[in-house]
Amino acid sequence: MQTILGAGGNIGKPLAKELIPYDPHIRLMSRNPQKINETDELFPGDLTDKERVEKAVEGSHIAYLVAGLAYKLKEWKEKWPVIMQNIIDACKKHNTKLVFFDNPYMYDPVYIENLTEETPVNPASKKGKIRAAIAENLLQEMKAGNLNAMLVRSSDFYGPGVGSSVIMETVYKKLKDGKTPIWLGNPSAWHSLTYTPDAAKATALLGNTADAYGQVWHLPTESEKLTGKQWVELFAKELKRPAKFKAVLGKMVRFIGNFVPLFRELGDVMIHYDSNYYFNCEKFKKRFPDFRITGPEEGVRETVKGG
Repeated sequence: MQTILGAGGNIGKPLAKELIPYDPHIRLMSRNPQKINETDELFPGDLTDKERVEKAVEGSHIAYLVAGLAYKLKEWKEKWPVIMQNIIDACKKHNTKLVFFDNPYMYDPVYIENLTEETPVNPASKKGKIRAAIAENLLQEMKAGNLNAMLVRSSDFYGPGVGSSVIMETVYKKLKDGKTPIWLGNPSAWHSLTYTPDAAKATALLGNTADAYGQVWHLPTESEKLTGKQWVELFAKELKRPAKFKAVLGKMVRFIGNFVPLFRELGDVMIHYDSNYYFNCEKFKKRFPDFRITGPEEGVRETVKGG
């Protein structure tokens, strides 16, 4: 059995489909789990509940932590350390492998033009400090030999059915509704985006590859260096809308954050949008040379098709 913890989110749903070729017995844990495959076992529960997490992990040979919390610093600060510790304890107790779906917020922004698995950890944001702390907790358990685990990291993502990512909210949904899209940050800077079906397929592949454990992996992300402007143009073309957009630079996002809660949360991580940002996945490509990475045009087309 393989268990997805945080199964109701942007990665949990496609991951459930991708795991079936490896294991027909999939358990889905979330507050209100819904079947993705006919054979899925539903396991309602909250990841902050230690007992429920232990029961969810019991009997699983691999667990995937793919939860996405509300984009609020207070919630991250309160819940992420608890969730990570609950899952580490449960996996150690039941001798279960762990795959943690992580993000790149903990990296030193000095290296943002070419982020690799070896990039130094030196977060510039409060959210990045939280992610660094929970990742370090897991890495220490791995180094001590207490847990067989890996960290898989993704850039910001887009894809069919994705409802909670910056580009989907500020570009895709606005264009779809006939409104002017907004690019947060410098529209002339590159910005790597990971396509969620690729991320899910690669997570399933890594989780079921024995020698992938004990490492950090960047999930497959298109190597073409598209700017924010080019991303907007791709979505506008596919939706048959004008490619006009508003650009809101980081300093303005931080100013508006004094009045708008969402912008206040985003202001903390605007370094990822104001500078050239490239998410390097060469390690994955060398290990899995036959893995086909979806290009931006195809990814945008499928995203629009998937609603």
